[in-house]
Amino acid sequence: MNRNTRVLLAVCLASTLALSGCNKDEAQVANEAAEAKVLTAPPRDDDAAWKAYLPQVVQENMGTITNNPFLYYLPPESDPEFEAKYQRQVEAATTAMARGIQKGNLLAFGSPASARMADLIEVAFKDVPADTMKGVRILFIGDAADNPRVEAAIAPTGAEYVFIEAK
Repeated sequence: MNRNTRVLLAVCLASTLALSGCNKDEAQVANEAAEAKVLTAPPRDDDAAWKAYLPQVVQENMGTITNNPFLYYLPPESDPEFEAKYQRQVEAATTAMARGIQKGNLLAFGSPASARMADLIEVAFKDVPADTMKGVRILFIGDAADNPRVEAAIAPTGAEYVFIEAK
């Protein structure tokens, strides 16, 4: 073999080896993507970080929903206007639930003040008629301790409920 042929063979072999790494199966690619996107909740009093964190969590949990999600957020309880913001969110969520949510929508509720967000959800969903939210996905991003009562408040609506622990 002459020198040029050996160089061409070496290049072909190197290209084949390099490209063989691109032939990962879909499950392996999905696992790697999931591992790369592990989101960690920011500190409880970091309002700006929470405002950035929650949309990322929502995006990762859209499932088959293609409509723009509706996000309900409460700031940290250390916010001097927390109570006023809480009352506005209660009113907004209660009004939206009273109007009705169409199939194919996603509602996300998240806050560093998890217990207060759970309170908000209980108030907003208490008068929603049974099985009127089938085909709607509801995310609660909060503490595991608040999950049971949020799940109980949402269960009668027929919505798909997803809990994401903020940790």
